[in-house]
Amino acid sequence: MDVAGIAKLSTSIAETGLKQDVGLAVLKRAQEIDSATATQLIDAVKDAPSVQNLPPNLGTRINTTA
Repeated sequence: MDVAGIAKLSTSIAETGLKQDVGLAVLKRAQEIDSATATQLIDAVKDAPSVQNLPPNLGTRINTTA
C-alpha cells in the first residue's frame, strides 16, 4: 500500500467515525424530545377533568350489531 492509499484510508475511517458520532447525537436529541413530549401528554391526561357527572348506565353496554 502506498502513502496516498494509507492517507485516504485514514481519512475515510475518521469521516465514518464522525458521521456515527453525529448520527448518535441526533438520535439522542430525538429521544429527549420524544421523552419530553410523552411526559407532557401524560401530564395533560392527568389534569383532564373527570366525567363523574354521567348517568350510571352510560358506558355499560356495547352495541355489537352496528
